Amino acid sequence: MLWSSFLLALREIRRNLLRSFLTILGIVIGVSAVITMVTLGNGATQAVKNQVSSLGSNLLQIRNGQRMMGPPGGGASGSPPFSLEDVAAIRNQITGLAAVAPEVSKSATVVSMANNWSTSITGSTNDFFIAGSWKIASGRTFSDAEEKAGQTVCIIGETIRRELFGTQQPVGESLRVNNFSCEIIGILVSKGQASMGRDQDDTVIMPIKAVQRRLAGNQNVSSIQVSVKDENDITSVKEQLTSLMRERRRLGEDKDDNFNVQDTRQIAEAMSGTTQIMTALLAAVASVSLLVGGIGIMNIMLVSVTERTREIGIRLAIGALEREVLLQFLIEAVVLASLGGLVGIALATLASVALSQIMQVPYTFNTSINLLSFVFSAGIGVLFGYMPAKRAARLDPIDALRHE
Repeated sequence: MLWSSFLLALREIRRNLLRSFLTILGIVIGVSAVITMVTLGNGATQAVKNQVSSLGSNLLQIRNGQRMMGPPGGGASGSPPFSLEDVAAIRNQITGLAAVAPEVSKSATVVSMANNWSTSITGSTNDFFIAGSWKIASGRTFSDAEEKAGQTVCIIGETIRRELFGTQQPVGESLRVNNFSCEIIGILVSKGQASMGRDQDDTVIMPIKAVQRRLAGNQNVSSIQVSVKDENDITSVKEQLTSLMRERRRLGEDKDDNFNVQDTRQIAEAMSGTTQIMTALLAAVASVSLLVGGIGIMNIMLVSVTERTREIGIRLAIGALEREVLLQFLIEAVVLASLGGLVGIALATLASVALSQIMQVPYTFNTSINLLSFVFSAGIGVLFGYMPAKRAARLDPIDALRHE
């Protein structure tokens, strides 16, 4: 019975191909839109996590002020700046750390021969490369003597190498930074864009004492990066850092922190949460198309019942049961909706792959959302096909036979 009803449904769909296509168009658009939005949203979420994780593994960032991205070195926040003594205290008094890297960042114009480029100059130590998971593509890191003396040597990012030197090998060449020159001793492996579209490769790294003396004109430290050896110790280390910094800044129990300790995992979770909310909203808007498609199916099934009234009367007159007529029209509605779901999944896959490449986010086939969309589209067929099917099953055979 089910198989014969399925074959009858396919025959009716083939009889009116154009009408059947227009009927399922709403389902196709709805399914493809929902799957595409969710897939791209998941890709964007994964991209955010990858970008944040590229900042460093098990990383804690200590910044000045109460806000996450407060002004460095005091300034408008009214908070005292960090110092190299704070860095030494963290390194000596807190265990389980892989690296403690002070940072001083300044904007400057770098020049090589006829080429110039505005970039960010970061002063730090070799711990900066450990904390930030940076690798050296060629050359070397700072020597102990260069760090202690604050010599004007530098390691450049891939963007600086490309913009100033092109295909040439810059290691051993001189790079002019504002009014002084530094020797290029290394090139960083490219990391690409970070969160908010910042180019991580657009940077020059120098010993922190050189930047303090040559660019900053003081001994302040803008921020401190702390890499924890064991991920399970991050919460404990964060509490110890907060306690130590409150002690060094002489903050009483009634005083709020004038600094903040940020876990990069929290940043990733916050940004991912925002992306997921936007994905859910877009998917909810797109799912309205499924309801529109369901209304289209109900409309065309009502038309079909009217067109086939005489056929229904003949079937009922020769002994067909009401439930058999009901099943026939219900299966036809479900087949229409299911075909729309399958076509929608195929279109969504093509669109997701193409848009993922354009948006530069990872593409991951989400089995759950594809299966859920297909089941939902079939459910739309049952929901909106039941009333026309019920109407067909309740037709009086005599009246149906008289219908012209």
